Amino acid sequence: MKLNTPRWWYVRDSNHAQVTRTVLKPLGWIWAAVTARRIARAEPVDPGCAVISVGNLTVGGSGKTPVARETLRLLRAAGLEAQGLSRGYGGRLEGPVRVDPQVHTAEDVGDEPLMLAQGSPTWIARDRVAGARSAVAGGAQALVLDDGHQNPALKKTVSLIVVDGETRGDEWPFGDGSVFPSGPMREPLKAGLARADAVVVMLPTDVEDTDPELLAVFGALPVFVARLTPEGPPPPGPQVGFAGIAKPWKVERSLKAAGCDLADFVPFPDHAAYSAETMAFLKDRAAVFDAGLVTTEKDWVRLTPDQRAHVTAWPVVARFEDEAAFAAFLTKRIQSAR
Repeated sequence: MKLNTPRWWYVRDSNHAQVTRTVLKPLGWIWAAVTARRIARAEPVDPGCAVISVGNLTVGGSGKTPVARETLRLLRAAGLEAQGLSRGYGGRLEGPVRVDPQVHTAEDVGDEPLMLAQGSPTWIARDRVAGARSAVAGGAQALVLDDGHQNPALKKTVSLIVVDGETRGDEWPFGDGSVFPSGPMREPLKAGLARADAVVVMLPTDVEDTDPELLAVFGALPVFVARLTPEGPPPPGPQVGFAGIAKPWKVERSLKAAGCDLADFVPFPDHAAYSAETMAFLKDRAAVFDAGLVTTEKDWVRLTPDQRAHVTAWPVVARFEDEAAFAAFLTKRIQSAR
């Protein structure tokens, strides 16, 4: 069963939802210990090509898939045969399988691999080593792992951490530092940063500067700023928005910031599947406001062709503020590892 992301995870004040946090703390300690043990015991495999891991330290909502897609684009623009590799969360196929957007659906391979495959060759595999070997056999010179930071199976050339840089008031990307399920962290902050080579801070287009307090957390690690940039304006006229991502409230805010006449917004759990009943509800909701339906690209790829006919996708892409510096960083790390 999929659950909605709790907003209180991202509140720094540990007195907020204090009872719930306290009850869940022991589970967080167990989660952290199991993750640390698994990583420490692993013997990473060199697949025979550069491996760029794009991951995060929190449970979803940082923008890692757009960063992975942009990293693939930049590497391919530099002349490398870069290919994506994902676990294929939410899909039924175990792989290794090369994703074909014309054939596969989100039910087959997951929504995020479908997004990556629209611009670059992409593979899904529950077994990352097997997936990497298939990709290399298929000509890959570099692999970009989507969500690979806590997976130690492959020897990594570069480990990137994507962090949600949109901090507002008491909200903080790491909450009070608690590990899931008492907080948003996949592992303790210090442990996760120790394995990182650089940090990508993701900002929306309408936030001008990165919080200096956030930058100080990363110490001497290189930090690159990227922004989630809409590929076009929202659809005209009144709209009912919906999204099933880790932080759906960010989609609502972004639509409004982009000038969308948003009559209503309906949040769903991350990777939600949209049944006929759910779509009927959304259509009825839109009819109340004489409005259209708009959603994210990630949600749109999970819809059936018939459902898509009634919904407008609003794609966003990651763009680095200093694209040349980020590309040079990747190139230097890849060349030094050869």
